[in-house]
Amino acid sequence: MKTKSQVQINKEWDIVGARQMGRELAKEIGFGTVDQARIATAISELARNIYLYAEKGAVTFEIEEDLNKKGLKIVASDQGPGIADLSKVMEDGYSTSGGLGAGLPGVKRLMDYFDIVSEPESGTTITTIKWVR
Repeated sequence: MKTKSQVQINKEWDIVGARQMGRELAKEIGFGTVDQARIATAISELARNIYLYAEKGAVTFEIEEDLNKKGLKIVASDQGPGIADLSKVMEDGYSTSGGLGAGLPGVKRLMDYFDIVSEPESGTTITTIKWVR
């Protein structure tokens, strides 16, 4: 059974909506409050990146289930300018927005699975999964 939900990111307020939906889904499938907060933080970062760099995109949530585990898959995608230097954005402390630079490396640390695909001028897709422990 795959449950899919999506939040379009077009304005700053949509970041809050994506966070709320992700936290609700995380709670529903059995994540504790600490992991719910980790997931919400990762979603904030992903949605904010869409808003800041691509102007619009979407955050999609999917409940992943297999024989012995359950998790939340989060896919952030946009049709923005893409990321020119993936290795640079994955460095700790690197920031182009003047933020703290926890950014994508922070998202990678918060989640159990992290994958990024970015093509110049055609956008970026980041896929993450957090498994219920």
